[in-house]
Amino acid sequence: MTGVPAVETRGLTRRYGDLVAVRDLDLRVEVGEIYGFLGPNGAGKTTTLLMLLGVVAPSAGRVFLWGRPLEADPLGLRARIGVVGEHDYVHDHLTGEEYLRFFAALYGVPDPAARVGALLERLGLWEFRRLCARDYSRGMAQKLALARALLHRPALLILDEPVSGLDPQGVVEVRRLLLELNEAGVTILISSHLLSEVERTAHRVGIMHRGRLLRQGPLSALRLEGGRAVEIEVAHPAPHLGTVLAALPYVGRVESEGRRLLVTTLDGEDRRAALSRAVADAGGVIVGMRVRERTLEETFLQVTEADVDRWASSPPGG
Repeated sequence: MTGVPAVETRGLTRRYGDLVAVRDLDLRVEVGEIYGFLGPNGAGKTTTLLMLLGVVAPSAGRVFLWGRPLEADPLGLRARIGVVGEHDYVHDHLTGEEYLRFFAALYGVPDPAARVGALLERLGLWEFRRLCARDYSRGMAQKLALARALLHRPALLILDEPVSGLDPQGVVEVRRLLLELNEAGVTILISSHLLSEVERTAHRVGIMHRGRLLRQGPLSALRLEGGRAVEIEVAHPAPHLGTVLAALPYVGRVESEGRRLLVTTLDGEDRRAALSRAVADAGGVIVGMRVRERTLEETFLQVTEADVDRWASSPPGG
């Protein structure tokens, strides 16, 4: 995964009047990777995806796909992309099979009947192929949208909440399919609020907040960047311990539940001895302690909450 990236943005910015939805975005998605694009509602993710597709024009900056500026060949470059939006419009008067045959014709898919049949079978929709799309469940409609995105065998998939509305079995099926596609060389950009799924599939992630890309890199590096997670079990519940530990200068976050405390430190140092002393000085008795890898959710919360604090103390332009 080196060389010319599949997706690159340089200084990408989008303004709506006084609102800056995306600010100076330098995004890079390598060829052949799964990239998790994360951020709370209103972070600018959807606006970014629309600019990558040429649907929304940037106010400043540029989009490059496979090293070529999007404006140089918008139709040719977009033809190599498959897209699933969070709220895809489905021609619901058509059956599932008719819907896919319609788009197969638009894409000029060779042997469309075979391709449509294979995707319907792979996504568990074959028995529903003659059912009108308007009668599909939310999860079935999402699978149909994914099948449509895959019809022309795209080199890049851009997915906005791809498992939205799916039951647990459907989530597993789609996850397996995405991993298979990636193994076959398809680059995948996933925007999702379901962090556990991104954690299972992504090679690298980018975290957006208030229109800015706060972090971008491999999952392993991002987990370690903000410190360690130390899980402490004490002999008896002691709610005051959480307050004591949170006041320590090297502690960023403390979650307390019964006899268990999860302490996130602010650096990469091993703070177990210092934490043990702090608990003992506060009258607690430790019965277990372990360092564990932080989850993507914990990393995400720490990064975005830190940005909220920075924004409050020094807002851009303030």
